[in-house]
Amino acid sequence: MTSQTLIILALVLPALTVLVIPLFHRQPNLRETITITSSGLLFLTILILLIRVLDGERPSIELIRVVPDLPISFAIEPLGMIFAAVAGTLWIVNSIYSIGYMRGNNEPRQTQFYMCFALAISATMGIAFADNLFTLFLFYEVLTLSTYPLVTHKGNAEAKAGGRKYLIILLGTSTVLLLPAIIWTWFLTGSMTFTIGGIMAGKVDGLTLGLLLALYVFGIGKAAVMPMHGWLPAAMVAPTPVSALLHAVAVVKAGVFTVVKVIVYIFGIDYLADTGAGDWLLYIAGFTILMASVIALRQDNLKRRLAFSTVSQLSYVVLAVAILSPISAIGAAMHIAAHAVSKITLFFAAGSLYTAAHITKISQMRGIGRKMPWTMTAFAIGGISMIGLPPTAGFLGKWFMLQGAMEGGKWVAVGIIIISTILNAGYFLPVIVSAFLRPVDPNASKDKDIVTDHGEAPLGIVIALTLTAAGTIALFLFPGPLYELASAMVDMGTEVTNVAPEPPALPVGGNSHE
Repeated sequence: MTSQTLIILALVLPALTVLVIPLFHRQPNLRETITITSSGLLFLTILILLIRVLDGERPSIELIRVVPDLPISFAIEPLGMIFAAVAGTLWIVNSIYSIGYMRGNNEPRQTQFYMCFALAISATMGIAFADNLFTLFLFYEVLTLSTYPLVTHKGNAEAKAGGRKYLIILLGTSTVLLLPAIIWTWFLTGSMTFTIGGIMAGKVDGLTLGLLLALYVFGIGKAAVMPMHGWLPAAMVAPTPVSALLHAVAVVKAGVFTVVKVIVYIFGIDYLADTGAGDWLLYIAGFTILMASVIALRQDNLKRRLAFSTVSQLSYVVLAVAILSPISAIGAAMHIAAHAVSKITLFFAAGSLYTAAHITKISQMRGIGRKMPWTMTAFAIGGISMIGLPPTAGFLGKWFMLQGAMEGGKWVAVGIIIISTILNAGYFLPVIVSAFLRPVDPNASKDKDIVTDHGEAPLGIVIALTLTAAGTIALFLFPGPLYELASAMVDMGTEVTNVAPEPPALPVGGNSHE
């Protein structure tokens, strides 16, 4: 099967699932079997494409030209391959988790849930493989619209209010800021195609370049750079599998992926560095990292703490690419994958606590590690990764960010990373210590909402969070393919061979291609 066919298959498989699932809405076992099967087939499709891209192939396909020079087309480059691999892999795990969660909590409208989830994955594939800004924008908007019913899934007043905020901010930023930026780019350069080294050099002056960058950064609301972050905490009214989708698999990753792709393939790292037009972005990203971390420290609601942690962690990716160093850009790409697998583990654990014990607050988690060791061990691994400690995936991205910042003399970035790491430890380590080492709160039994006689959550939930926790460690131990793709992203056209470049001071593991 050609790679072009596989690209179409990656887009179509989840979309076909949307059409088939409603046929079995009265047969939940078959409905969930279809979801698992489709996610498995998508994973195999992505795996084949991954192997080919690692071998140097860069497949592309054009579907249709809306007008001359404005095609809906797809091309796989290394950064898009990372994003597609993350989403394609985690869809399987999230589907397993969703079965346990949705049934364990007797959630309504489960057929609609699985349909919207599959459509969101299809849109994610379109974003990952988009060959130009026009194609990316179309799928970016489909992703927003397909996830809105998931945010409002519970149907109560709180869910509807959260959904309105979600829709207003994401559609507002994309139509008022991002779309004009795309049109302006086309007017200035005559192109919207993602190109190695960018398309701006020699065509756009420094002031215009800075204005355009601002339109893109704040127009890509899914990246949650402050002050465009408000949709993310508001969306925490959704069921936990949706929170996992928003924070790990699709939505926020689509945001930071788009920021990185625009800076690398539209602006060009070298041109931004030469003009100094992007220097301000480092400070905006740094402010978001630190402010969101401080807010997270003050949250007792577990999902809200995780939400503000996500706001902070996303801006690590923005900070890394704003350093405008190839090494830090590699760190940005690696952190996209590391954050995905780590944060989905944390949200899976939060959903497990709610399903088994109806625990929603950090203050209710004292001693819970004794009753739910699998859940809290996974949570500990995810939390350690968010701090950026080995042997977890979160260490890798920070390693390259720090290296790029120090080599470029960006000491402000170094300070931001160090301070935020301390803040991360401040809002994760006490939770872990309390869960395993402190006695159960004797007043917990007085709370009518909390279930005291419980064990672990349903098996599907435990399997899913165990797999993602293991993946968080596996990415640290075997970073070769991820590093190879990330480094190829900034290789400026040098042919990718079967021999991966030797990573500078790679902490452990090494490359998988020798």
